[in-house]
Amino acid sequence: MTDSATPWEPPLAGDETEHLIGALDRLRATFRWKADDLDAAGLRTRIGPSSLTLGGLLKHLAAVEDYTFTTKLSGKPVGAPWDTAGSDGSDDWEFASAADDTPEQLYALWDGAVERSRARLGAALADGGLDQLVHVAWPDGRHANLRRLVCDLIEEYGRHTGHADLLREAVDGRVGEDPPAGWRAGSGR
Repeated sequence: MTDSATPWEPPLAGDETEHLIGALDRLRATFRWKADDLDAAGLRTRIGPSSLTLGGLLKHLAAVEDYTFTTKLSGKPVGAPWDTAGSDGSDDWEFASAADDTPEQLYALWDGAVERSRARLGAALADGGLDQLVHVAWPDGRHANLRRLVCDLIEEYGRHTGHADLLREAVDGRVGEDPPAGWRAGSGR
């Protein structure tokens, strides 16, 4: 049972699937809270020589969500909104191009990608569980399983939520490990 005031909290005694999804959702919520309710200047704030921004992280993680639970999972192209987003093919495109997006666009992009990922992951779990093999394969032909995709996304969020901690503190001093009880995602100012 999930506490309605802290729905991102993983179960205390769930099964493997519940714990993995719980860990992912907790990181998603913490990341979104760190990036929440900022104006364009806040989303473009940088620290020192780094070009990393909260806006860039929102766009990057949205792309990773869609790529993971579309292309890596099934081999299908990611489709909208990425097929018309103007990618230049570089690895840093999401980070750099986020400066041209409004806060509302960045929040909607991330929120939409997470919603699509939850639906695709839920369908995949219902269709074969964590042990099923997915489309992505190594050069020798071995395929990853769904568990690996979920763990890889947890790792990606762990890395970038740490970045978001530092960036948000530089914007307005917000610190903390988890969103406060009752928090719900907002949008840009």
